[in-house]
Amino acid sequence: MKQEPSQQEYNQYVEQITPTHSLFKNCFHAFWIGGLICVLGQFIFHLFQNNLDLSKEDANTYVTITLVLLSIILTGLNIYPKIAKVGGAGTLVPITGFANSVAAPCIEFQKEGQVFGIGVKVFTIAGPVILYGIFSSFVLGFIYYILSGLGVL
Repeated sequence: MKQEPSQQEYNQYVEQITPTHSLFKNCFHAFWIGGLICVLGQFIFHLFQNNLDLSKEDANTYVTITLVLLSIILTGLNIYPKIAKVGGAGTLVPITGFANSVAAPCIEFQKEGQVFGIGVKVFTIAGPVILYGIFSSFVLGFIYYILSGLGVL
């Protein structure tokens, strides 16, 4: 009969296998990779605004679409997860991280079919963000409507 390890032995085992991370190093990588994504977005913005003669609002829209598309393509080519492994939160904060979180389950579960694979898993990670975003927008819109009707706003 196998004997269970003591609490002290278990704690020592956990300390041995738990990877150590440098907070400064992680913050540095998140800063420069997130900044690089933002610089890329600014570069694309200037290209659209100056070369295609778009308004500021239209250029912003096209930048968002382009960054989402690039993120999905890089996710499909298995490049974005490698960037995210180094950049951590720096790749999650911009819109590219959200696009990656929607595209990654689609790619991972495509073998299970259109409905039970992609259809079911597409919002696994992004679903709560979308749900609570829509719900909080509804609640705040309702509060605004009530306060506007009362003449407060």
